[in-house]
Amino acid sequence: MSASLKVITLNLAHGRRRGLHQAMLGKKRIESNLDQVTAVLLGERADVVALQEADGPSIWSGRFDHVAYLAERAEMPHFFRGEHVRGMKLNYGTALLSRHPLCDIVTHTFAPAGPRPTKGIVVAGLRCPAGSERMLDVASIHFDFSSRSVRRKQAEEVIQLLAPRRRPLVLMGDFNCGFGGTEGTLEELASALGLKAYKPTADMATFPLRNVRLDWILVSAELEFRNYATLPDVLSDHRAVVATLDLAERKPETVR
Repeated sequence: MSASLKVITLNLAHGRRRGLHQAMLGKKRIESNLDQVTAVLLGERADVVALQEADGPSIWSGRFDHVAYLAERAEMPHFFRGEHVRGMKLNYGTALLSRHPLCDIVTHTFAPAGPRPTKGIVVAGLRCPAGSERMLDVASIHFDFSSRSVRRKQAEEVIQLLAPRRRPLVLMGDFNCGFGGTEGTLEELASALGLKAYKPTADMATFPLRNVRLDWILVSAELEFRNYATLPDVLSDHRAVVATLDLAERKPETVR
């Protein structure tokens, strides 16, 4: 029998949902937007949720911690928020919410890329199934939106960070690129870390404005996709992606 793990990734867009910019919304409106995210998370009952553009107390988005707000209401008591942008009364980055304890947590902010806000990744260990001795890593990542060369450099940083952990990996987030074409970033990253995508060339747009697939769940060879979907709910300018993963039992070693 195999253990299963249900995961979701969502670029939260600072809680603005359909709004033009979060600075134009009041705290109550942003709370209402996050309540709609909560409803989806409660309905899906995922084990782990990866968030990007997830705010701590920031002047432009209600001055409260969006990650803690969602964690409490979605009944996911274990969470961590990486602060990849901090200063000028702003605080945001990537985050993980989990129903199960997280350990060996690392947050990494990518090297600055000119005047654009910095991006980054958070990664944590998780026992699967809960209570077992078997560990895997779950990670939430956000790559640069405007430059292929910057994304490739960020991929190199991710490889250096994650390869030494030597665990099965679920890497989720807004990669701001897809498989195929001349980009090559995801192909390089997947090859170096031994990851695979679900139907990488399928038409499963996660960023409707451009009708492109930017948000991905990549998994190690030890994991299999039981199901995978882009959710229709309008929670931000991105669509959430959900997958149920099977982790096969280890095969017993052959005695020679």
